[in-house]
Amino acid sequence: MTFTTRFAPSPTGPLHLGHAYSALLAHDMARAAGGRFLLRIEDIDSTRCRPHWEAQIYDDLAWLGIAWDAPPQRQSDHLTAYRAALDGLWRRGLIYPCTCTRRDIGAAASAPQEGAAPAYGPDGLIYPGTCRAKPRPPVMPDGTVLRLNMAAALKVIGAPDTRLNFRETGTGTTRAISIDMQKLTSTVGDIVLSRKDFPGSYHLSVVLDDAAQNVTHVIRGTDLFDATQIHVVLQKLFGLATPTYHHHRLIRDAAGKRLAKRDDARAIAKYRADGATPQDIREKVGL
Repeated sequence: MTFTTRFAPSPTGPLHLGHAYSALLAHDMARAAGGRFLLRIEDIDSTRCRPHWEAQIYDDLAWLGIAWDAPPQRQSDHLTAYRAALDGLWRRGLIYPCTCTRRDIGAAASAPQEGAAPAYGPDGLIYPGTCRAKPRPPVMPDGTVLRLNMAAALKVIGAPDTRLNFRETGTGTTRAISIDMQKLTSTVGDIVLSRKDFPGSYHLSVVLDDAAQNVTHVIRGTDLFDATQIHVVLQKLFGLATPTYHHHRLIRDAAGKRLAKRDDARAIAKYRADGATPQDIREKVGL
């Protein structure tokens, strides 16, 4: 299969140096391997995504010298695929509706040890399973949070007998990362696979989109390393191949803080306006 990478920004603000590093690295790796580089617009957050930010993504990447080998794919154009995947999980009894608020979850998660801080995992606050035992409606509801029943999913996969792992190349060498399936229910929990305002979630859409685009190598920051175990579980449930992962270092400011879109002073567009060149950006991010 052709070596294929992708860059998948969200049009919720300006691209910064961290985005530049990730995009350039994925682009460089694809070109060095004689492969393909793809662009995906993750417009899953309809409340924050804006057309002008999407337009600026194209402008910034082109200015950096990055060319993509197929028309950009947009998540909002693939809602049918997400819905079909959710329907399949619903029919298998692997997802359930959840009506808990963030406050409800925080209170329930800390209840066993009053005063103790709730536990967090790669999907945020670990859900205590409040709605898991409630009767499921006969038809999958719309406009409701849907969660994966992690324990049931692991039984389908074959835990604890089955062993899951993924290949990681971000350390400079290729190594197999084993996933401790016996701990997924306590350290990850029942993750959200569909939100009230969108028939899907980051975890669901990224797994389905990478498979649809035949991505063989996922290049992304180390902040998403722990989420990879979630993605491998979903790939196994859907019968999809697991890509090779390359989790790279994060670009940080002088104080060691990782960059965010609110850091407009480090936006690529700001550097462009100040007369920087694409080579200047490469040097700033260590390429």
